[in-house]
Amino acid sequence: MTSQTRSSAEQGLWDALSRVNDPEIHRPITELGMVGELRVDEAGAAEVPLKLTIAGCPAAQRIEREVREATLAAPGITAAAIDVSVMNPAERQAFVELVRGPARPVQFGPDSLTRVIAVTSGKGGVGKSSLTASLAVALAQRGLSVGLVDADVFGFSIPGILGLSRDGVTAQPTRVGDMILPPETHGVKVISIGMFLGDADPRSTAVSWRGPMLHRTIEQFLRDVWFGDIDVLLLDLPPGTGDIAISIGQLLPQAEVLVVTTPQEAAADVAVRSALVARQTGQRVIGVIENMAGLAQPDGTVLELFGTGGGAAVVDRLNSSESAAGQPPVKLLGSVPLSPDFRAGGDSGSPAVLTRPDDPAAAVVLEIAGRIAAQGRGLAGKSLGVTPTR
Repeated sequence: MTSQTRSSAEQGLWDALSRVNDPEIHRPITELGMVGELRVDEAGAAEVPLKLTIAGCPAAQRIEREVREATLAAPGITAAAIDVSVMNPAERQAFVELVRGPARPVQFGPDSLTRVIAVTSGKGGVGKSSLTASLAVALAQRGLSVGLVDADVFGFSIPGILGLSRDGVTAQPTRVGDMILPPETHGVKVISIGMFLGDADPRSTAVSWRGPMLHRTIEQFLRDVWFGDIDVLLLDLPPGTGDIAISIGQLLPQAEVLVVTTPQEAAADVAVRSALVARQTGQRVIGVIENMAGLAQPDGTVLELFGTGGGAAVVDRLNSSESAAGQPPVKLLGSVPLSPDFRAGGDSGSPAVLTRPDDPAAAVVLEIAGRIAAQGRGLAGKSLGVTPTR
């Protein structure tokens, strides 16, 4: 049925349904082929065939509810019968091609308009994942469309920090053909190896893989997981300079790099190494974040548990190294203090940048997100996909 053959009531219903978006794709369900041939009888009773992409679609109840509400709110509709079914293989393939295009694209290649930022550290335990997750949420709060890849395959923790993993159960991505749609939380689309462990409890499951499998996993995250048109993609890298850091350098040589350290000299030393490896692959270091920079005491003093000066030391060494030639100066973007509330927010899956923006640590992270967003993304030499007209 086309718009020319629909009755006025059916056209009004179609227009109402066009305002219902798929919660994962963020496009109208009418545009995605999810609504079949509508029928509205003389009494105003409507029949709406709703086609879900897969059986067990995690958003099924939400979509059906919103379709029913939109139908009953359409002019002249007195009753609604929603007939829920699942797309056949041909319809599903058409859906994938409509969303992703007929060919599988390289989402974040050199011409991508998405800003790719890899967050790295020299050693573990510096709070890199907590900072990455909080930065992603803070950037989303600023109105940016944000994706997050948990590339720390061995020590994945992003699902828990963002509330996607609770009581041993982790949110699952939606698979439509060979396209994977990542779960979304707090305005951030997230993918992690922890989402592919089946029924295993991520709290008691270890991933033990070697180089080639690690490379294929990261490559699949970047190829098959469809983030759509996003402004920023953050990658939470494992600590150090191992296989995954090298793979990211090969797959995303245009990525920018944030280095996380603590004030401790030992952490600063190895943080410099992780940045130097990134530069060797052509990536650009855009800043250093110093985490765990003191704990405020009731009397107003600050207890420097991990010493002082680590972040500034990393900046000085990177700016004075041979690899700094031709690179813009690296800056210390902020020093994040120790905060029980900030830590508790990550443990509960409710980041403090959302629940406690006045917390000292959350406030600094929000400031850092503002500085990163203000840097913008370089578009020189990239195709914008538009053709100028006279």
